[in-house]
Amino acid sequence: MILSCSVQTNMQGEELREHGTRLFPVACYLDLLPHDDIPWHWHNELEMGIVEKGSAALSIGSTRYELYAGEAFFINSNILHTVVPLDESVCEIHSVVCHPRAVSGSTDNIIWQKYLKPLMENQASPGFHFVPDTAWHRQIMDSLAVLWQSAEAEEYGFELHIRNELSTIISLLSEHQPVVNRKTFGKAQRDSARIKEMLTYIQANYSSELTVEDIASACAVSTSECIRCFRGTINTTPIAYLKSYRLQQAALKLQLGTDKISAIAESCGFQEMSYFAKSFKEIYGCTPSEYRIGK
Repeated sequence: MILSCSVQTNMQGEELREHGTRLFPVACYLDLLPHDDIPWHWHNELEMGIVEKGSAALSIGSTRYELYAGEAFFINSNILHTVVPLDESVCEIHSVVCHPRAVSGSTDNIIWQKYLKPLMENQASPGFHFVPDTAWHRQIMDSLAVLWQSAEAEEYGFELHIRNELSTIISLLSEHQPVVNRKTFGKAQRDSARIKEMLTYIQANYSSELTVEDIASACAVSTSECIRCFRGTINTTPIAYLKSYRLQQAALKLQLGTDKISAIAESCGFQEMSYFAKSFKEIYGCTPSEYRIGK
């Protein structure tokens, strides 16, 4: 079964949605950008997908990839990521999110120890960008296409077919993963922990007036270290992320609620209505009132 995309997170930015079921932890999603708003988030599961139509900018940590129709991607476990369309045209993505046990079954066998665990713990492999000109990339993309078709048809034995294609993908990723740079391993782990802590603070306090100093104090670092951590981890600044998150929350409230637009703007930390309207249109391509009518 193919599901529609909807990302809801907890205060730590961890996605709350259960992907698949306990018995078969795999889910396939049809992502339609910009209709589906996908904020910065992370999850324990592995994610991969193919751009079927249009183009998108996929950010995996601090690395930004431009993906076009016929290209694909992989996002490792517990890695912050987001995706937005590259232009105003519709971008269609077929994505798959799966728990590692969908392949290994458990953590006490060779599949987990030899292939999955090293890949998931490899800080040099937060994600991959696949293009059809590279042979092993093409193999992964072919497996993703077969997997999607099996999930869509749900014919007898489709779970086995999906697991087979996932096993092929994990084998190729494991074989081609880069070597870990041990000098940067600890630093990357520290920055990842810090950025999640600061994102937690922003998401808990976005309706209030916040400064870089406030955000930095959330994990007891200097403002310069806070800015470095944001730039080095998710390739943005603390204030830019704060503004983006406020706009995402405003869009959600416009979609789901009936409060006045001015009240929504204020509840999301915007004190000036003109600035809110201008900022909203820059991101969503329409005014807040047009967005509400359109949704």
